[in-house]
Amino acid sequence: MTVSSSSTRVINLDKLTYAGNLDSLEPIWNHPQHVFVEGDIGDPAIVDQIFNEYSPDAVINFAAESHVDRSIDSPAEFIQTNVFGTCRLLESTKSYWQNLSEDLQQEFRFLHVSTDEVYGSLGKTGYFTESTSFSPNSPYAASKASSDHFVRAFHKTYGLPTLTTTCSNNYGPYQFPEKLIPLMILNAIDGKPMPIYGDGLNIRDWLYVEDHCRAIHTVLEKGRVGQTNNVGGNSKKTNREIVDTICKLIDEMRPDLAHTPCSSLITFVNDRPGHDRRYAIDPTKIRDELGWEPAQTFESGIEETVAWYLGNTKWVDNVTSGNYQRERLGLTPTQA
Repeated sequence: MTVSSSSTRVINLDKLTYAGNLDSLEPIWNHPQHVFVEGDIGDPAIVDQIFNEYSPDAVINFAAESHVDRSIDSPAEFIQTNVFGTCRLLESTKSYWQNLSEDLQQEFRFLHVSTDEVYGSLGKTGYFTESTSFSPNSPYAASKASSDHFVRAFHKTYGLPTLTTTCSNNYGPYQFPEKLIPLMILNAIDGKPMPIYGDGLNIRDWLYVEDHCRAIHTVLEKGRVGQTNNVGGNSKKTNREIVDTICKLIDEMRPDLAHTPCSSLITFVNDRPGHDRRYAIDPTKIRDELGWEPAQTFESGIEETVAWYLGNTKWVDNVTSGNYQRERLGLTPTQA
């Protein structure tokens, strides 16, 4: 399969939930190769209409409820989107694919974007590989693990040509501010507390968003049908290291802030229920088989990210003008 970024038309189906905002599409809104459709992947009428009108040769499923804290508050919403939604999207895709000519069937791909959280928590050593057993510990992780199983089942049962990517924590521009990095950046700018769960020593591998997009493009073009590829940024950091780095950059870029040093805003709060201790991705397979490696180091990526949020306050104001105001989510009754 050959994917050409200059000639490929992208049909962007988005439900525009609390984390979706059309301001994020402003740079490409009038691009002739971009078509926006507001709708739900779990709505067969809309999905079938897209298939009938645009005849795509690939589907990339980014759609998901993805914030662990929200999954603790409302697990059923994660089942609805991540499990039912993915299953319905697979059903519509299968029907479309089965009606294609044999040549087009061979060219078609369904790429499912998953998360390293499906693997659970590592001990002090070791890495997640594509053969690591699933052991999800949060409702979010459980819902994604279920959707991964459905993707595999549709390939094994119906022959649907599927691909799966399992990525580590993403960061970068346009990320909704409930996630750790944008939340810490914005709270540091505003002089608000910068809360760190537990002792701050939980470890994650961090992947710059543009590197992730390149990986998806690479897997879509060269990945083996029915296979999973782990996508990691080779940037394992504790949460405390992340926040300390953000504080240092904010102090350098905004020395005019009255509350510098920003580290004075750091507060330690009760840990999240079921908080996995350590994740670490082994990206050997995608590197050796497909030739992908991250272009950004964490140091370069986080500097670009902090600078972007400092320079895009209008976007931040627009996306946080709804119900979410950077409050803590995912508290159990005894913690609330």
